[in-house]
Amino acid sequence: MSMSIALVTTLGAAALVLIALVLFTANTARRVEAALPAEGTFVDVDGARIHYLERGEGPRTLLMIHGLGGHARHFTYALVDRLAGEFHVVVLERPGSGYSLRMRGASAGPLAQARTVAAFIRKLGLKRPILVGHSLGGAIALATALEAPDAVGGLALIAPLTAIQDDIPKVFAGLKLKSRLVRMIIAWTIAAPIAILRRRETLDAIFGPDTPPRDFATVGGGLLSLRPSAFVTASTDLMAIRDDLPGLVERCGTLRVPVGILYGTGDRVLDHRVHGEGIAARIPRLRLQLVPGGHMLPLTAPDCVAGFVREIASSAISAPA
Repeated sequence: MSMSIALVTTLGAAALVLIALVLFTANTARRVEAALPAEGTFVDVDGARIHYLERGEGPRTLLMIHGLGGHARHFTYALVDRLAGEFHVVVLERPGSGYSLRMRGASAGPLAQARTVAAFIRKLGLKRPILVGHSLGGAIALATALEAPDAVGGLALIAPLTAIQDDIPKVFAGLKLKSRLVRMIIAWTIAAPIAILRRRETLDAIFGPDTPPRDFATVGGGLLSLRPSAFVTASTDLMAIRDDLPGLVERCGTLRVPVGILYGTGDRVLDHRVHGEGIAARIPRLRLQLVPGGHMLPLTAPDCVAGFVREIASSAISAPA
């Protein structure tokens, strides 16, 4: 009898803890969204509800695509304003990321996301934009140029993912989940508390050796990662990379648009020798620029990134259509 009472007490306590975690997560998400609301426009594309922002009215369009767990604020923090005086800048939040929504059951592989990007370009009537892809966004930009070469004018890739990497930083290990159900359970219980407790370790891994901006949590949108949807999407995207990436890399030699890659030699997320120098050997006339710094160059070295983007855009203008 006493064992039964103890079991019931234990289960009851566990249930209360789970309820408390769910309530904490829901409250955190509400507070984050109230503090950092969507600032752009929504459009339905390829079964997804895409949130995007536009700045500037220049004659040439830059389409910016963020990386794993990212969103538009990674570009609007410092980079967009440096380019909006010369270009029409469009910042797209990938399906499921930021305030964009992914259709339930839709593929998260780079090719599927690239098709959505191409459909977005056509829906907005963008004329062969320069794709500015960061990290995973770089892989998706590459895939877009391969799948829809008529829709892309050039590629300016910042610390792009271009190879399968098994030794991901340990702060991302919690995203390696195959089960959608497990992702949802973790997202709605322990993901936010753990992220808060490990925030310094995570920021050091993502930004290092650079120092994260003091207002990254707010102006840079770091708090958006505390929402359950952000965890689910990041895990889903991470697990889908293997679906397409090796095949995409094999096809890179067929690219005919100007391609540039900018990498920080101190990057702690992706090794510039593997993902920068490795892909440079496969793409004719690729321009590889190595600079001191880490993975989050759009936030930590915006002047350098803006100069790099301008050079690739200039090459695209002079290249034959």
